[in-house]
Amino acid sequence: MITEIRIYKLKENAASEFHKVFAEQSLPMMKRWKVNVVDYGFSLIDKDSFYLIRSYENIEQRKESQEAFYGSDEWINGPEKAIMGCIDTYNTSVVNSEKLIINKTDSK
Repeated sequence: MITEIRIYKLKENAASEFHKVFAEQSLPMMKRWKVNVVDYGFSLIDKDSFYLIRSYENIEQRKESQEAFYGSDEWINGPEKAIMGCIDTYNTSVVNSEKLIINKTDSK
């Protein structure tokens, strides 16, 4: 398994519009397309940063899934323009999920 972490830096005053389109159009579309969304939301320290975490079986499955999703008429004629109009920049990291470590603190 792999995990993709995408961080969007939104344009000034675009957070509300981005969230509306994401929640009402993009997220339901990802669910219809069987994209495994692990988590999403706004940064706790930057109101103009939004994260999206998705998981895939492997790099090839990620590539196929994203090419199909972002190349679809549903995306292109749907939320693409509104979503992209809100984004200033974004960065993507893909990591091996098997190597992710969750630190736990003993409460002794």
